[in-house]
Amino acid sequence: MKLVTHPCAGSTPVFRKNARKRCALFAILVCLYGIPSWQPAAAQVSDSQPDSIHGSVINSITHEPVGHALVYSPDSRFATMTDSDGHFEFTFPKTPAETAPGGSVQPGVMPAGMDRPSMLVARKPGFLDNRGEQLAQLSSSTEVILTLVPEALMVGHVSVSRGEPGERVQVELYRRQVQEGGPHWIHAGSVTARSNGEFRFAELPAGSYKLLTRELLDRDPLTFDPRGQLFGYPPVYYPAATDFAAAGIIQLAAGKTFQPDLSLVRQPYYRVRVPVASVPPGVGMMVVVSVQGHRGPGFALGYNHQDQAIEGMLPSGNYSLEASTYGQVAASGVLNITVQGGPLEGPRMVLVQNAQIRVNVREEFTSAQENPETVGGTNSNRGGSLLRVRNLNLRLQPADDFGEERGALLAESPKDHSLVLTNVQPGHYWVRFDSSRGYVASASCGTVDLLHHPLPVPLGGSTPPIEVTMRDDNAEISGTVEEMASLKRNENSGSFGDGSTVVSGYAPYSSGAHIYFVPLDGAGQFREAWVAADGNFTSPPLAPGSYRVLAFDRTIDELEYHNSEGMRAYDAKGVLVRVVAGQKERVQVHLIKTGDS
Repeated sequence: MKLVTHPCAGSTPVFRKNARKRCALFAILVCLYGIPSWQPAAAQVSDSQPDSIHGSVINSITHEPVGHALVYSPDSRFATMTDSDGHFEFTFPKTPAETAPGGSVQPGVMPAGMDRPSMLVARKPGFLDNRGEQLAQLSSSTEVILTLVPEALMVGHVSVSRGEPGERVQVELYRRQVQEGGPHWIHAGSVTARSNGEFRFAELPAGSYKLLTRELLDRDPLTFDPRGQLFGYPPVYYPAATDFAAAGIIQLAAGKTFQPDLSLVRQPYYRVRVPVASVPPGVGMMVVVSVQGHRGPGFALGYNHQDQAIEGMLPSGNYSLEASTYGQVAASGVLNITVQGGPLEGPRMVLVQNAQIRVNVREEFTSAQENPETVGGTNSNRGGSLLRVRNLNLRLQPADDFGEERGALLAESPKDHSLVLTNVQPGHYWVRFDSSRGYVASASCGTVDLLHHPLPVPLGGSTPPIEVTMRDDNAEISGTVEEMASLKRNENSGSFGDGSTVVSGYAPYSSGAHIYFVPLDGAGQFREAWVAADGNFTSPPLAPGSYRVLAFDRTIDELEYHNSEGMRAYDAKGVLVRVVAGQKERVQVHLIKTGDS
């Protein structure tokens, strides 16, 4: 097989030199790790299996061949490189390996036990390394086409107010991801600008991003005076916004390079000291600083354990400080401050123990109890709440689009065996329910319907119990994905009529296919399910209501099902189904290819 280096896709002429270096380094690593490549010189044709597996690796965007890509099995037993046309081939013997006298394996014959691989994956520098999406499940087919997604690049420049390069400036990148049907900004990487002010983010998937710089104090030895006025460079949110919420959204496409410029402005910085009350000795503390009214990254202050004070430096402006301690008895504090042309001392922040919220679960189950852990009837010792920890789990997800899931924990109280959410920090949360039996028919906290509105948790205030009602008269939607069922009927291998298997990240219509049940009214609740290889599927327990049933050829992490505007793209796709309590409905749906969705 000829091995000809193919330039990495997605690289511009400016970066081809680096791309070649990366390709060469990649080849060296392959040699160093010694992945075995078994390709017998003489292979016999088997009556039941083809004597070889061959195919191509292509660019998923341009559909051009990808040369010098590594194709291997996940267990590293098989490996080879594609030629200049993106082709590869593995050959196999008909019979087990013959052993020469003395126990050695005869040349050109595969060792015993080296049967055909069931999966293949491709890799190459300049393309995203996502084994989960590049995996090809093999069957009796001999022709395989693997696709690689070219990386996106962000290569920019930072300068300071004097026109000089922003050396040592930390640049951070956030990516918009859909979690539980809603958008959130997740940290995607951090780099430090070089001496010439340039920075680079590589191996980025296509998507929406926000870019910012972290603040930097000016400690230039030629101008720095520790006894005089201190200066620094506040965060810059691309292109020139004042906070993270107002920052522009950068749309990155696969194989493309985006070149942003960031310009920092030097401003006076002032010392800030905020004493903190009610902090146990030696307890760790996290401090989050945001532009007042707009939570997001950029500014930072630290905590002085000895003086029990939040300390640091900030430019003039209005800020929100959020402090939280760690441990079994965690506490939080929130304080708004204003820095106005001079140092700030105080006011004092008081920490309050994080909330504990009682959860009352009423199980209105009509079927037989599954095990003795389920409490039947009205139990006066448990306040009328029918409890079973295994049936229900609650998770709190921040309702704002910036912030990570926090450490609230659902536990059983040792006093009265009731369920309690512990260590709940102040904020607004979507309550996510996971049930192993039945469905959540209703959930409320005071007057708030938690199935459709966030849970408000005030600082230091009391929160009413969460009231949950579970039922097991759930509906069920089962059915068949027509394209998958048709392939299964025609050929158990799942290949096409010509014997080829075209793989767009995995075998077409394989078990990677996914079904989503998207509610269309206030009664239904979002659910999802895997699709079997024969195209059949069955929903988990569904609350009665109307649903749009969507079948995709892979899991869709970016499905923003809480966004009615975003879901309009699927109005003409899928099947509409309305089910009542206890109903079982069977449907046929068409597969949505991810390139068409």
